[in-house]
Amino acid sequence: MTTIRLATPQDLPAIVKLYEELRSHDPKMSMHTLKVTWDELLNNPGVSIVVAEVDGQLASTCQLGVIPTLTNGCRPFGIIEHVITAESFRRRGLSQRVLEKALSLAWEQHCFKVMLLSGATRTSAHKLYEKVGFKSNIENGFVIKSPVQTS
Repeated sequence: MTTIRLATPQDLPAIVKLYEELRSHDPKMSMHTLKVTWDELLNNPGVSIVVAEVDGQLASTCQLGVIPTLTNGCRPFGIIEHVITAESFRRRGLSQRVLEKALSLAWEQHCFKVMLLSGATRTSAHKLYEKVGFKSNIENGFVIKSPVQTS
């Protein structure tokens, strides 16, 4: 059985495991630091962590951030990040389902648009994003990363 839902405090270990598949080069953080940050995320009204659970196992996730703004009739915009499905659960439509849930949450919060960045070479992911409704030819994305490296 597959359930699409918002993450709970108990999901932290499984989320960390999923993120390690997506970002194996990230620094390893202490469980205390992870728990403090996880609590901040779950208690932030502008953040939603959507998960797909298959037979009791966390299989896929994405994160939605909703940012208030004074433009576009004071309607917020959304940002989706960290779309990942565990390798053993891929090709089952789970990423599509968590993305659709995140978009539904964004529209419920009256977002005027939702943005998503993806690695330039991840063409299979790009096909998924287009299938869900994202367009790559509307705006250009630009990224700058912090020069400060943390451990």
